[in-house]
Amino acid sequence: LNPWDVMLCVSGTAIACENALVVAIICYSPALRTPMFVLVGSLATADLLAGLGLILNFVFQYVIRSETVSLLTVGFLVASFAASVSSLLAITVDRYLSLYNALTYYSERTVLCIHTMLAGAWGVSLCLGLLPVLGWNCLHDRTACSVVRPLTKSNVTLLSASFFLIFLIMLHLYIEICKIVCRHAHQIALQQHFLTASHYVTTKKGVSTLAIILGTFGASWLPFAIYCVVGDPDYPSVYTYATLLPATYNSMINPIIYAYRNQEIQRSMWVLFCGCFQAKVSFRSRSPSDV
Repeated sequence: LNPWDVMLCVSGTAIACENALVVAIICYSPALRTPMFVLVGSLATADLLAGLGLILNFVFQYVIRSETVSLLTVGFLVASFAASVSSLLAITVDRYLSLYNALTYYSERTVLCIHTMLAGAWGVSLCLGLLPVLGWNCLHDRTACSVVRPLTKSNVTLLSASFFLIFLIMLHLYIEICKIVCRHAHQIALQQHFLTASHYVTTKKGVSTLAIILGTFGASWLPFAIYCVVGDPDYPSVYTYATLLPATYNSMINPIIYAYRNQEIQRSMWVLFCGCFQAKVSFRSRSPSDV
């Protein structure tokens, strides 16, 4: 057994368990039906599928050896991770809109916008996953292979370019969010005629949280995306594994950042563990701008 494959399988198992719990909580909690939690549910579903894909890839690699099945598994992983990254972008856009259009955020138009974003994200992700299955692979031309077999060089270049674009969009939106948060804190301070320590702490906490979110995302995926562009299939496979494994950790960290830190999720988790699904608990759904 390749120890790297074992670590990827273990990572996939942890990812699947973490995100399955988040999906179960959101499905069984009527209070978690706001646009924010719909997006969190989409992210958890994508990461859950990615975790299952890593497990299936290990099984089919060592138990059921088949190029066709391996190709389907790779396509499944591409679609799942693409949906995860796309869901992160949708969450970022939602947070920006919740601050930029705070007065009209809780409207039917917002719900329609969220559903449209998710439909587009999952549609594009599915198309990216189908590309290698429909023939964009190097099974019959080894010279066209990339550092991630059986994906071609042009395929991983497209995926990496898509990631860089999404990362830049998220970076721009988070910078705008930081500006809005700082401006709001300053306006509140002017209304109260002085800048209190709590305003400074709140602003610093919000900016720090956004930096952690974007920093974690970049640190997880950037090494793998860059290596997919500059790497050569003749390089030792350990380089691919060493950059791919941290990328999977992003799906492991996402539930902690976007779900388990939320008070409503924590309360719903307690209700779920207690088996009190019929309990009438009143929750106050926070705005996605709460960071």
